[in-house]
Amino acid sequence: MTSYPLSDTDLPNITSHCIPGPKSREWAQRLKSVESPDTTYLSDQFPLFWTRAKGCLVYDEDGNSFLDLTSSFGVLSVGHCHPRVVEAINRQSSLLIHGMGDVHPSTVKVQLLEKISEHSPIKDPLIILGTNGSDAVESALKTAYLATGKPGVIAFDGGYHGLSYGALEVTQRGFFRDPFEAQRGRFAHPLEFGCDLQHIEDALGGSLCGIGAIIVEPIQGRAGIRIPPEGWLVGLRKLCSKMNVLLIFDEIFTGWGRTGHWFECEREGVAPDLLCIGKGMGGGMPISACLGSTDLMRDTWAISAGEARHTYTFLGHPLSCASALATISVLEEEGLIDRSAIVGSYLLSSLIDLARRYPHLIKEVRGRGMMLAIELHDPKIVWPVVLDALSKGIILLPAGDLGQAIEIVPPLILTHRQATWCLSSLSVIFDKIS
Repeated sequence: MTSYPLSDTDLPNITSHCIPGPKSREWAQRLKSVESPDTTYLSDQFPLFWTRAKGCLVYDEDGNSFLDLTSSFGVLSVGHCHPRVVEAINRQSSLLIHGMGDVHPSTVKVQLLEKISEHSPIKDPLIILGTNGSDAVESALKTAYLATGKPGVIAFDGGYHGLSYGALEVTQRGFFRDPFEAQRGRFAHPLEFGCDLQHIEDALGGSLCGIGAIIVEPIQGRAGIRIPPEGWLVGLRKLCSKMNVLLIFDEIFTGWGRTGHWFECEREGVAPDLLCIGKGMGGGMPISACLGSTDLMRDTWAISAGEARHTYTFLGHPLSCASALATISVLEEEGLIDRSAIVGSYLLSSLIDLARRYPHLIKEVRGRGMMLAIELHDPKIVWPVVLDALSKGIILLPAGDLGQAIEIVPPLILTHRQATWCLSSLSVIFDKIS
């Protein structure tokens, strides 16, 4: 059953004589006067101000429509305002908007936990809900420390796990970390992503003997869709088991069908000790989760006596839970995991062809499912490509520590015609640069 029309007619339409249009520019001035200057980048060429969205299309204040190849930071796997998600939110909003998630929970919270458990690569998990990816990572880090008594965590260069202080410590990018150097916890130990496993084992047996966990993205998202060597995740799992170290997979970006599997760890048959999920699970509403095995979670976290040691005001928020339930049902029933693999394969092969035509511009194309990247030789070209694409009706984001890559992470409902149109537009852009 497909309740969302996978239409072949939904293409962008630009009517303004310039992008952003005059109304977006007016809103930019209003925003400038009320928001912290470090938050939103404002210039004559950026950003758009959105008013509505449907499927893969976003509409701005000036009436232009754009094809969203970002899924709004990888969140909208089922597309913007999917009818079943909207219906679930509307229905829930007429019943219960906010509850007391860890005191008097809503029934929809229990239903979501049961549904997450059905798809978990960890057998019979116990789950801590949160509202964003950082929450899930914080839950995993605290669980790992309580379980092992060891504060140290191995993280990997290029890793992005969030910007709250615990998550920031394992996020390996100076742009985010350096301004807060004096307040860092300093429990993370960075190693090279995809490095020789013997190097990790030697470190664990030597200078890093106080390590309780390793945290890793199965595919690094914000670093530019970096994929580890084949078999590396399997080897990492074996190493963690051998060295009695917990393995944390951050699948906040890769999870829920993004790479053509429910979770990327399933591709190699690897189950982590702790799993962080979010983004595509919520259908646009803020929600995340940390999963661990029943034995691990029960041995680690004491039975509540009325006061939770790790919780949130909005834990199990009814609207977010209802949205997530509907989103997972859409993923289950509308074949979007398979669609991610099929359309993603078409995009990947076509982008590889593009790279062959422009080898002096494109260094590498890589990705899995609907999680792809074009890495350019010259990072300075990336932003002009993003702006040119925007003027043609395509929303893209740069990625990588140097901004050297262009992410392509569209909603999983992207049609073949939309994909082909985007590829043609990108070809025109690279032709112009050449």
